[in-house]
Amino acid sequence: MCIVFTCGEHTFRKEVEGYEGVVCQCHNCGNYAGHVIKSNPWFTFCFVPVIPLSIHGYHDVVCHVCNFAQPLENRPDVQSMKGGNNMPMQPPPQQGGPPPGWGQGPPQQWGQGPPQGQAPMRYG
Repeated sequence: MCIVFTCGEHTFRKEVEGYEGVVCQCHNCGNYAGHVIKSNPWFTFCFVPVIPLSIHGYHDVVCHVCNFAQPLENRPDVQSMKGGNNMPMQPPPQQGGPPPGWGQGPPQQWGQGPPQGQAPMRYG
């Protein structure tokens, strides 16, 4: 008679209260895919969570692209976003006209040949 028992570890994750919907830049890959997650690891016996391995859990900034996790205490930029105070990812639009490069016509050098002092490009 053979009885097999399985032991392991499972981590339950959820978003931290006050940081719901906050997206920040990952310090590993640079993508704007970081979310504040609370992780609670548990010891499992036969796939049933039995003993918590941490009482309070861990608050981390986790990237959904590269799975890099960094403690929330090390990210003051993310801590300032608590309560939905998201900082804009792009600078606000300028007042008083179109953005630079819009509606100003083609650059002055178009149609005038190669710049002075340079030979035309040759292919082949």
